Order: sequence, then structure tokens, then C-alpha cells
Amino acid sequence: MRFSPQFLDELRARIPVSEVVGRRVKLTRAGREMKGLSPFNKEKSPSFFVNDAKMMWFDFSSGKNGNIFDFIMATEGVSFPEAVERMAQLAGVPLPKVSREDEQREAHRKSLHEVMELAAKFFQDTLAARAGAKARGYLADRGIDAATQHKFRLGYAPSERFALKEYLGGQGIPVPDMVEAGLLIAGDDIPVPYDRFRDRVMFPITDMRGRIIAFGGRALEKDVPAKYLNSPETPLFHKGSNLYNGAAARQAVHDGAAVVVVEGYVDVIAMVTAGFGGAVAPLGTALTEDQLGLLWKMADEPVLCFDGDKAGVRAAYRAVDIAMPRLKPGKSLRFALLPEGQDPDDLLRSAGPEALKDVVAAAKPLAAMLWARETEGHQFDTPERRAALEARINGLTEAIADESVRKYYRQDFAERLAQFFAPASGAGSARGPWRGQGQGRGQGQGNWRGGQRPGGAWPPLSGSGFPRPGASGRAAPYVVVSQQLALSPLHRGHRTSVPRREALILQSALNHPWLLHDHLEELASLEFRHPDAERLKNALIDIAAHAAALDAEGLKEELARRDLDSLIERVAAAITTASVWGTRPNAAPNDVLVTWQQLVALHRQWHSLTKELKDAEQALGQESSEANYLRLRDVKDRLAQMDGTEALIEGFGASSGRGARTL
Repeated sequence: MRFSPQFLDELRARIPVSEVVGRRVKLTRAGREMKGLSPFNKEKSPSFFVNDAKMMWFDFSSGKNGNIFDFIMATEGVSFPEAVERMAQLAGVPLPKVSREDEQREAHRKSLHEVMELAAKFFQDTLAARAGAKARGYLADRGIDAATQHKFRLGYAPSERFALKEYLGGQGIPVPDMVEAGLLIAGDDIPVPYDRFRDRVMFPITDMRGRIIAFGGRALEKDVPAKYLNSPETPLFHKGSNLYNGAAARQAVHDGAAVVVVEGYVDVIAMVTAGFGGAVAPLGTALTEDQLGLLWKMADEPVLCFDGDKAGVRAAYRAVDIAMPRLKPGKSLRFALLPEGQDPDDLLRSAGPEALKDVVAAAKPLAAMLWARETEGHQFDTPERRAALEARINGLTEAIADESVRKYYRQDFAERLAQFFAPASGAGSARGPWRGQGQGRGQGQGNWRGGQRPGGAWPPLSGSGFPRPGASGRAAPYVVVSQQLALSPLHRGHRTSVPRREALILQSALNHPWLLHDHLEELASLEFRHPDAERLKNALIDIAAHAAALDAEGLKEELARRDLDSLIERVAAAITTASVWGTRPNAAPNDVLVTWQQLVALHRQWHSLTKELKDAEQALGQESSEANYLRLRDVKDRLAQMDGTEALIEGFGASSGRGARTL
């Protein structure tokens, strides 16, 4: 809604600035003005002044000033129309009349908001009832307790085709309104409209004013076409123009929280649980221009925190492309990637809130992400390839609309290029006719995921490519840590989670102590990478060697006496899937043994290949020959193939009443 200058002047005249400010700031008279402590900065001496005669306020500690509308927007995080509406309500002044068509449209939108509110209440009530037991079990498995369910207004859509339709009909809601709100599926080929959401955990989606405008539904059965289902486009909901948890995040940001963008609903809930009240998520799409605009209204440099897999990296790259043309002075993005194979919910449950905070704290600037994308996996062993890189970089910076930002990007990338292709200093730095990944001065000191580089040019992402020697000459030593090594717990630190396979091996022994009797030497021969897993393994071996035969409860009691119960919890938290039936307490012995054998075999194979990878990298660094290059490629290929066999340990359990799968 647009407001005339006359209407805005009337509001300013009716409400003194001191009355509006005085609701948040304790003011005292200071001559013709009033003064108080700044609401934007902590201070001991007042530097915030209000002048009712000028209808203005001034904050000398932050440099901010403005009128009553500016104050409401700055302290409450609302838009200008919302601030005007609040001031009109405070002054008792009706909002300007609009056309009959606008009035009808607004009345209809209001009625649709009421329909969505009724639907949300129905889903909430159903979750709390007997019919919602399965959904409550799913949420409990994800670590979402009752208080969190209530906070996010989570619900459950029953499996019946007409459950919501009948409830809303009983509340006097006409079917056309249910269809228009996106709650029913209708069409010329559908005789009777039916519920869109069935047998799903429901996540209400609000607009930036906190009104429910749509839903996201998570299926509870595996054989459904869509794991997540969102409301369709409606008069209330445009998925590319909204953010999940946007309204709550906006308020949290004004209270000092950071804006962190994650990928899904449960990720947002995990982040908020971990203390990131400003967490939001796109709604089933890549980040859009409108969503980027919403983020920049909340913070100058939101952090995009994506899963550390290939899909997460691609999502980060798409966000770079969306943001580049729209960069403004002070407005940018930062990027953080989680450990590969984990989302925020996994990491929170396995390694705790501190691990999430570490990931967000290590977020890197947009320029660094763009540089990594353009140099990752590429070879710059010829003048033409280096020129092509420079041309790509120049083309990307040209897309920046703001002249001042474009100038500084050109300067930044010119420095990166100069360092990237600079000759290495010191003895033995002579170059042949090729350069691997362009490893000049400042290269080969880790990758961007590790976040350990103190400064200088940003090195390329490693793991997807490595230098290939030419016909003659020697390259710079190959010292870039590969992705498989860089992402291991040894490189990421102790606060990361126990590797899943190590956790499954230990869980098998904890739940089935007879394995310690029959396979003790086998367990003792395994090398665990994570220090917590190694400690627990050694404790199990010691107990099995010196204590009498124990059942599962007795074994855990003995570990608790040794103050190792926290390690048991960490191991359990690292297992974020229930598909490996052979590790469960109630699994049949045959399934336990088959699963144990597969886990041990996979672990030994992975450990052996990881050692081979390290040796192959060192060999290529010492001598960049064709043979060493092929050796390294072969090891990386075998590691990639092995990743696909991890799922083979899941789903076994014929003896335990589960359907068996074959290798």
C-alpha cells in the first residue's frame, strides 16, 4: 500500500517522537530535547537524543537518525508499510481507503489467511492426538522435542483423503477457498477434490509478518513420489519470494543473531536449537533474487551454510551467480560447508552445537568461493589456459552492476592471479612447461573447506582434479591435501562426529558382546581414525580380556564406571540412520555376524586405500611422472567406487524380520 505525504505528515504530527521512542528507551529531559542510552549500542553515557519539535531522533553512538517510522523499522525489523500501520493504530487513525477492487482483494486474502490458520491448528491437534503417534515418533528420532514442535507449530496430516476437507467444511470454509489456498487437489479430471497433504509431518510456512501462507509436508513412507511436498503457488504464497522461519529470524537478527541460510526445514530447526535464531531456508528451490533481497534486508553478509557434498557445492555456486550482479557496497554473502555427508541436524546430534558454531565461524567471503569455483580441478599448464582463466574472471567481474564494487573485485582478482601464477621462491623452484593446478606462490596449503589458511591467495578446492605432467619438466610439489583426506576427522579436528562406519562397528560390539569373545583379535587389528572411537575400542578390548563374560547392560555399566558413558552417547549420535539392522540390540545373530563382517571388510579397505592415497600424493609431489599420476588417479577412482558400496550394509536383516538384500 502506498501512503500520501499528507497522511504520513498527519501521523507524525499526532504522535510525538518521544512517545514512540519512550516505549524502548528511558528518556530524561535535557533542555529542549530528551536524552537516553542508545538502543543500538551498549553505552554508559547517554548519546541518544529526541527532539519533538523537529520530529526527529539522533543516535550519536551509531550515527543513525530519522523519524518515527525509521525508529520502528530499525528497532522492530519491520517494513515501511508495517511501521506506518503500527503508527496509525497507535494514533487511532484509519488507514487511507483503497479502491473497491483492492478492498475486495484484501478481504479475500484475509479470509485465506484464516483458512490457513485453521488448517495449521488442525494439523497441530492431529499431531498431538493418537493418530499422530507415528509422526511424533519420527520427530523424536530427529531429536525434535515437544517444546520445539510447539515453537515451530509442527503438525501431522492424516492419511485419509478427506480429513482436512471435512474439518474445514465443518468450520464453514467453502471448498473453492480450500482449493485456492492450496490445501486441496482439484481439476477437471478430478470429480471430488481431496487433501493435498496426507500422512506427512507438516511444517507451517509464514510470511515476514508471521502469518501462515503455506505448508511443507515430509512423507513418513518411503514409497511416495515426493519426500517433501510444498504448497503450490497461491494468492498468498510465492515460494521464490519467502523464506522458512523468515519472520522469527528477522526479529532474532534485530536482537543480535546472525543470518544463516541452510537447505531445509529440519536444518533450520537444528540451527535454531543450536543457538542460531536467525536461521532460514529457501522453500524447495535454489536461492532466488527475491530471497536474496530479503536476506540483505536482515543482514549485510548472510552466511550460506550448505551440506558438504557435491549438491551443496553446486547450490553455493548458484548462489554466487545470483548474487554477483547485485552486489552493493557492504552487501555480500559468506559461505560455509558442512563436513561431507552431514547436514546441520546430523552434525548437531553427533558433535554438538560447538561443531556447528565452528562451521559458521569459518565461513569464507563470496570472492573466495568464486575463485575456488574457477580454479577447482583445472590445469593451467599453458599460457592459453592461464589467459582463459583471466578472461573468465574478468567476464564475471564485469557482471557486477555497482561500479565501486566492480572496481575492487577487479583489484582483488588481479592480485589473486598474480599470486596464483607467481614463480615459487627458494631453491629448486625452477619451472618446466606445465603447472598442474597453477600452483605458484601461495598454493598447495590446504583447501577452502578446512578454513586453516591464514592469508594470501585462496587455493583451489582439491579432490576433483590434480596436476598431470607433460612431456618434460617438473611441476611444483603436489602437496594439496585431497578431499578424502581433508574431510577426515584427523584433519577436521576432534569436535567432528565419529565416522559412521566406526560408530557402527562399536555399536555392534556394545549391543552384542559375544562379538568381543569371537572376534576380539579382529577388533584389535582395526585402526580407528577418530580419537573417541579409538578410546572406546581399547576399553572394550581391555574389558573383554580381563572381565568375565558380560551382557550388553553389564558391558555398558562397566564402561560407565570408567567414565566412558559420554563416548557411548557420541557413538550412538553418529549413527543417523536406522537402516543397518545388524547393529541393533534385537537383531538376530546371523544378521549381526553378516553386518559385522561387511563393516570390518569395508573399514579395512577404506583404511588401506586412504594410506595408498597419501602415499600416491607424496610420490607425485616428489616426482611428477606419468606413472605417479596414473597411480594417484587409480587410487582416487577406487575410493570413489567404494563410496557406492557403503549402502550395501543397509537393509540386511532377514533373520530379524527384515527384507534381505544381496551383494
